[in-house]
Amino acid sequence: DAGTCGWLQVGLVYMFNLIVGTGALTMPKAFATAGWLVSLILLMFLGFMSYMTTTFVVEAMAAANAQLRWKRMEKHKDDEDEDSSSGVSDSDVLLQDGYERAETRPILSVQRRGSPNIFEITERVEMGQMASMFFNKVGVNLFYFCIIIYLYGDLAIYAAAVPVSLMQVTCSVTGNHSCSVGDGTKYNDTDKCWGPIRRIDAYRLYLAAFTLLLGPFTFFNVQKTKYLQIMTSLMRWIAFILMIILALIRISRGQAEGHPSMAQLSGIRNLFGVCVYSFMCQHSLPSLITPISKKKHVNKLVLLDYILILAFYSLLSFTAIYCFRNDTLMDMYTLNFTNCEIINVAFIRYFLGLFPVFTISTNFPIIAVTLRNNWKTLFHREGGTYPWVVDRIVFPAITLIPPVLVAFCTHDLESLVGITGAYAGNGIQYLIPAFLAYCSRKDTQLVFGTGTVNKHLSPFRHTFWIVFVLIWGFSCFVFVTANIVLSESKL
Repeated sequence: DAGTCGWLQVGLVYMFNLIVGTGALTMPKAFATAGWLVSLILLMFLGFMSYMTTTFVVEAMAAANAQLRWKRMEKHKDDEDEDSSSGVSDSDVLLQDGYERAETRPILSVQRRGSPNIFEITERVEMGQMASMFFNKVGVNLFYFCIIIYLYGDLAIYAAAVPVSLMQVTCSVTGNHSCSVGDGTKYNDTDKCWGPIRRIDAYRLYLAAFTLLLGPFTFFNVQKTKYLQIMTSLMRWIAFILMIILALIRISRGQAEGHPSMAQLSGIRNLFGVCVYSFMCQHSLPSLITPISKKKHVNKLVLLDYILILAFYSLLSFTAIYCFRNDTLMDMYTLNFTNCEIINVAFIRYFLGLFPVFTISTNFPIIAVTLRNNWKTLFHREGGTYPWVVDRIVFPAITLIPPVLVAFCTHDLESLVGITGAYAGNGIQYLIPAFLAYCSRKDTQLVFGTGTVNKHLSPFRHTFWIVFVLIWGFSCFVFVTANIVLSESKL
């Protein structure tokens, strides 16, 4: 019906906005480095893998909702039993505990409790809560370790991207090279920016200013970001569409300079990390899926989104690698459009050049607060509270300092995105969803019986797919690590 259609369209847009982010800006260079054929095949395969694990997370969310609903029903039943237990012995009451109660209840009651309605996703259950429900203590700690490392990588990328963009744009303007950023001219960090200030000094000054301006938000709660997020999404779409149109115009005029190779195996490691990072949405699915009122077609919605995102990434990357020479493509693709030959309208040049500054600056405090809260959850003791100094100073400090130090040491965005995606992103996108699906299926059978079917069961329901994802995820860890070691040994 029309209502369902409307909700699905809203969900489609939100998921698209959630997935298409900063990672897309580093994809063109990764495409050029790995070759167009290898890049396209890997992009399609990783998109398929990400879609599969997204359906695993949705299935685990439904199983978690069913468990929470069942526990509330059990508690309600216990309260009723207490009210009418005057003629029942203590041993009879104890017998009604845990899973044993299913054996002492009428069969119809158990079946009713395991009916499809119990798997309705009405309550938002975050991945951390699902990990606590379905994993043992070691699994929970590994989950938080993985999500924390990923968020650190995210913050390091954000902390480097803003100063890089500011350095590239302002050093070009003040150094009388206002049109030379994207023309293939190679600048060293030791080159002069303005006066005696070197480019690396300018980068670190901007990093310090970025930290001083946005760092304090880590010490407080960030709320009421709705309008900021709407503005960020609007700017993102204007920027992406502008870049695609400008590249297509240049190609159509016969001014294209790109001659990409078909395959370069040395570039696969970074491309893998960039692609994983660019398809990342699994950790945000609970916030996205739960508000959708009609979830019957949620897997089709997700599939359609992935097809659209795959087409969008392919269009952005192919127009980039054919429009620009490999050696001129920047880590941050927006910087290629600060060249006067590409666009002679100064406002558009500066808008695209400074685009990451505006959009990333609005996301940095949100990611920082999320990381800080994950640290608190990891060390939280049941019923315990933190001293004021630990709560308000220590946790925000350990959240903010490490990514800023990483950004201080390197501004190689392609490597930062590649490593974050290849390691922590690999865990969040492949390993954790596969384990969640496996453990939630076991728990569902244990609680509701082997005949119960989760209405949001993944289309990839056979155990083979879980095993396949796990083997793939662990293989990627080994491949990326071996590639890094071999690359370092050749230097």
